[in-house]
Amino acid sequence: MGKRVVITRAREQAAELSRLLEEYGAHVIAFPTIEIVPPDSWKPVDRAIDELGSYQWLIFTSTNGVTFFLNRLRLKKRRLAEFKGLRFCAIGPRTAQEVEKAGGKVDIVPDQYCAEALVRRFAVEELKGTRVLLARAKRARDILPKELCTLGATVDVVEVYQTIAPNLSRGEIEKVFQGNKIDVITFTSSSTVDHFLRLYKEKMGSKPPLAGVAVAAIGPITADTLRRRGLSPHIIPTSFTMWGLTEAIVDYFAGKA
Repeated sequence: MGKRVVITRAREQAAELSRLLEEYGAHVIAFPTIEIVPPDSWKPVDRAIDELGSYQWLIFTSTNGVTFFLNRLRLKKRRLAEFKGLRFCAIGPRTAQEVEKAGGKVDIVPDQYCAEALVRRFAVEELKGTRVLLARAKRARDILPKELCTLGATVDVVEVYQTIAPNLSRGEIEKVFQGNKIDVITFTSSSTVDHFLRLYKEKMGSKPPLAGVAVAAIGPITADTLRRRGLSPHIIPTSFTMWGLTEAIVDYFAGKA
């Protein structure tokens, strides 16, 4: 491919996308715009863990959610396998894999990896009178808990992690955006979009120079965030995964050749 691709994903999570792009000959430029950190308080999570036996469903909407929740569960010397009546739902196959590695059998993985698809899948379940625990990021859309409540469930949301902006210097930003010709910039969540634009504005005092740069979004939610922030996404995969994003980028440039 020979293109220069900026990855805005958190540094510790960028390896897969970097590897896939490099396999196609891309020159990858890491520019992490988010850091994944624990929540402000663990008290709500600890309370939910203490009551985990009273829930019928535990939903994870990211691998980050699984990692942080399970770390807290282990700290309290508990295991998923203890909770025999608990059913598990994961937003996608990678998230499901992490749950099952920890001993939980995942009952629901939607056909599309987004909240709307989860709602459609849960619509065929009997949720009336059930308790649902949703372990997610501090800032997330409310469509899932709202719709599950509409379906008759009692939903408790616990924030098991949050995203913050890293402390990048003006020099680090200049090195990426003023010293290189960039062909495409990737965004893998709404947080990467918001933090990228805020970081650039705060440090550089202007909008990012993205004229002639292809903007790639992991899926429709991230694409909508880009549009609301004044950026037009050029690349949106049909499969909302790192592999799907890579393939969409390759196909985009192949079509332009």
